[in-house]
Amino acid sequence: QVQLAESGGGLVQAGGSLRLSCAASGSILSVNVMGWFRQAPGKQRELVATITIGGTTNYADSVLGRFTISRDNAKNTVYLQLNSLKPEDTAVYYCNADLIERRGPLTFRPLSAWGQGTQVTVSS
Repeated sequence: QVQLAESGGGLVQAGGSLRLSCAASGSILSVNVMGWFRQAPGKQRELVATITIGGTTNYADSVLGRFTISRDNAKNTVYLQLNSLKPEDTAVYYCNADLIERRGPLTFRPLSAWGQGTQVTVSS
């Protein structure tokens, strides 16, 4: 069974920084795209940033220049460095991974896995 374990959320003042981590574990053949999404109270879940296995990144306009996504392919781990945080960045941050799960010796299936979420709260 594939699991994504997130860590690094917390409470920080505006202008501060946090670093989120997310490690994928289980019967994984490969992990293609990894990313971070967030959901604020009363709002829909939105894309924050994604990174491909080759290192190509994509960011939401609202975080461009402040957040940096990176990954360690050997560890199936993705990171999100959050700098210059604003109160509007307050949300539950979710990790996502598009991967190939090994179901048997010759059986594989694509899977989009989600972490349980980690709270980021930015005070003004």
